[in-house]
Amino acid sequence: MFRLYYFLYHFVAKKLPVSYNKFGSFSKKIRYFLGKRIIAFCGENVNFEKGAEFGSDLVIGNNSGIGINCKISRGVSIGNNVMMAPEVVIITTAHEHKKTNLPMIEQGNHKIKKVVIKNDVWIGQRSLILPGVMVEDGTIIGANSVVTKSFPPYSVIAGNPARIIKSRLNNS
Repeated sequence: MFRLYYFLYHFVAKKLPVSYNKFGSFSKKIRYFLGKRIIAFCGENVNFEKGAEFGSDLVIGNNSGIGINCKISRGVSIGNNVMMAPEVVIITTAHEHKKTNLPMIEQGNHKIKKVVIKNDVWIGQRSLILPGVMVEDGTIIGANSVVTKSFPPYSVIAGNPARIIKSRLNNS
């Protein structure tokens, strides 16, 4: 059944209208039904938006969403109440490049470095999260940010490379 659900998600449901469209409620339900059957763990009320791509080992918590046209590599864990804008990319591996006597294309890839996104996180549009990063609770990532390292909980981060703009803890 996995292959059938995988096929239906990638060749049908992924192309249905966005969830806030006229027929969005139906599209959202179809993508959720199929998505939760092709990943390792899926919480309740998860929104897989139009064009969302992810690995079968994805873990995603309750009330979280994967934005329109997001690309999520294998080895990613997403907590509860995570908002993800369109076109976010999360990668967990990169090409080897240490040997200068061998073309990089022939050197293969690094091993997967997991990415963990904890709870109550907001990821801005077109952000890129690199291998091995842990996005702590309550973090906000500004649009177009490149997250190369982990930051403390409740940080507001932005830029390329991302840096702390402020802490949400001081603004209660």
